[in-house]
Amino acid sequence: MKLIHYLTAVCTAATTAIAPATTHAQSEPPQLGHAPTAAVVKAMTLEEKIRLVVGTGMRFAGKGPIIGEADGRVPGAAGNTMNIDRLGIPATVYADGPAGVRIDPIRHGDSSKTYYATAWPVGTLLASSWDTALVKSVGTAFGSEIKDYGVDFILGPGMNIQRNPLNGRNFEYYSEDPLVSGFMAASIVNGIQSQGVGTSIKHFAANNQESNRNSVNAIISERALREIYLRGFEIAVKHAQPWTVMSSYNKINGTYTSENADLLTAILRDEWAFKGFVMTDWFGGHDRAAQVRAGNDLLMPGGQNQMDAILTALKNGSLDSADLDRNVERILNIIVKTPSFHKYVFSSHPDLKAHAAVARKAAAEGMILLQNNASTLPLQKAGILALFGNASYATIMGGTGSGEVHSGYTISIAQGLQNAGFRIITPLAGQYQQYIQADQAAHPKKTPLTLGKPRMTPEYVPADNAIATAINSADEVIYTLGRNAGEGADRTITGDFNLTDTEQTLIGKLAQACHARGKKIIVVLNIGGPVEIASWKDKVDAILLAWQPGEQAGNVVADILSGAVNPSGKLAVTFPVKYEDEPSAKDFPGTPGDRPTESVYREGVYVGYRYFSTFHVKPAFPFGFGLSYTQFRYSPVQLSTTTFQNHLTAKITVTNTGKVAGREIVQLYLHAPSGSLDKPAEELKGFAKTRLLRPGESQTINFSLDPQALASFHTNASAWIAEAGKYKVMIGASSEAIKATADFTLPKDLTVEKVHKVLAPQTPIDELRP
Repeated sequence: MKLIHYLTAVCTAATTAIAPATTHAQSEPPQLGHAPTAAVVKAMTLEEKIRLVVGTGMRFAGKGPIIGEADGRVPGAAGNTMNIDRLGIPATVYADGPAGVRIDPIRHGDSSKTYYATAWPVGTLLASSWDTALVKSVGTAFGSEIKDYGVDFILGPGMNIQRNPLNGRNFEYYSEDPLVSGFMAASIVNGIQSQGVGTSIKHFAANNQESNRNSVNAIISERALREIYLRGFEIAVKHAQPWTVMSSYNKINGTYTSENADLLTAILRDEWAFKGFVMTDWFGGHDRAAQVRAGNDLLMPGGQNQMDAILTALKNGSLDSADLDRNVERILNIIVKTPSFHKYVFSSHPDLKAHAAVARKAAAEGMILLQNNASTLPLQKAGILALFGNASYATIMGGTGSGEVHSGYTISIAQGLQNAGFRIITPLAGQYQQYIQADQAAHPKKTPLTLGKPRMTPEYVPADNAIATAINSADEVIYTLGRNAGEGADRTITGDFNLTDTEQTLIGKLAQACHARGKKIIVVLNIGGPVEIASWKDKVDAILLAWQPGEQAGNVVADILSGAVNPSGKLAVTFPVKYEDEPSAKDFPGTPGDRPTESVYREGVYVGYRYFSTFHVKPAFPFGFGLSYTQFRYSPVQLSTTTFQNHLTAKITVTNTGKVAGREIVQLYLHAPSGSLDKPAEELKGFAKTRLLRPGESQTINFSLDPQALASFHTNASAWIAEAGKYKVMIGASSEAIKATADFTLPKDLTVEKVHKVLAPQTPIDELRP
């Protein structure tokens, strides 16, 4: 039965009934923003309340039920909420996504204009900058673009932990480490929201795979949840107060996150003091009444069945009207901040040129020089280059799904190098371009939204004589390896994490031909997540990890290869020697089959470098690693005290001892004593990026450690406790390259915070132990 059919029947039975038409005849109803929010909620009819907590629906290919004025205001936006004009409540607009405003670039009946958006560098690249000020500047520009396009809320940033390299959406996320994830998310949220628009940090929580993401049960210990999978969200909430949080699709320990009051109320609101509202991921969850009760305030994108379910629950008493009123009030408290409420007249003309410059700078700060034998890079002159690999010409700016952006262009690596004054072997370029164009014509993109594993054009292999001719004519050879993934499917080991036989053969053939002629070969990795490198890295001279750099991709690669910009990015995720070295490899994505019903996180807190360092597993490239065109010297570390009493500072000076200006990322790790808990060998507790240091110039970095930095989560006590004993401060250039250490002691156990006893798995997990 539809909502409207219920209204008369329940208006006398429901605690909050539909207001009779005569109620407001004698006086003007309270207006949002002028009257107290509670008074506005009281004046709302039951129908209005239900419509406010359920989105207005979602069109597919221009079809489908939509209710409310917001539809059509921003074509291509992901969703809207209902306007209630008599109470001064506007409709609000929600758009994807983490890497740019995802709206329709071409609009029906408006062929004279385009509505392209800036494609920012993906989250993984931004995190690789380790520069919170830079990421905030990206957020500020991003936020102005969101506002200029008439959007109230952007559905991002994505900040799930990169638990396993095969997760199809890792490109959207920041890191395997919650400290990096949390502060990167907080920085971009603060930047975006400084422009008067809202963010939605997502996906809360433990949405660490795409395989059966809508219902998989993530079975995780309380300690691993608290220390790894919730910690980044906690940092983002406390340091940025995002306007909204998006609950994830999956279950945690048996309960859908959108129906879990322990997660959405006890932790998010009671413990972390979150002030915004929670929305579902699109079509997420199962029990609508349970979602409302749990504190999932807004159900998106919305549908009649959701409204009917809420009304039925109110009628039969399984849902209290006070819960509905609470959720409505939370939504209204944020709506009053939005551009729509303030009647902002948006231009649909953001400063895309200025934003492209911000995107270019950000991408340059996050690219990582992984290998540079015999100072192969920077290239000494703007000479002749032979470019191999499809991605040299069809460069991948970002992943697919809701994280994809409709940008007006992508600067390919070939274009970028030409823009920088390099000359490209044109016969070779022509062969690649003709091949790629033919493949794309044969396999056109069918819909604007790509869900599932995106199709990649098979790697083109030039004839042997074409390879020889190109290498003979070139000063340097570049091979670009491309990878793409996205929402709706996870990556595979064969032909994705591992290189294909064709790619392996081509790299070997190119390396042999180059070295036989005394020439260097450089590999550029245009990828969204780790790939296997160990088997072929010794064949090549230099490796640049370009990630997926956004629309300015080729210009930024040229900036780094030419030396116009000194690379300063470092890995925020470990690259294993082989996939089997990953601690979650045996359990990802879960129970056997295409649709795993559960995924057990047996690795516990030993995610990423915590595992590799503690269990002495050698990675291909460690967490925090990245080379430069210069060198840095670290002084001994100085501690403010050797006995911890609520606070400690660590000071270290970094000096550029090389010949060119550069920036260094300084990382502080802590080794804690193992008392009643086993502890990782090291955990990141602070990081800082120096300013651009000229040769011989120094900068002193100060780190601050508070009790929380020393604490681990003790499940039996439901508390964060720092255990007494000796702690080691380790400061260095990566998780493996520790440059200076110092010890301090904590005289007695310190209980830092008591928390709710929640989210326990139904049965104990046989977790990994050192």
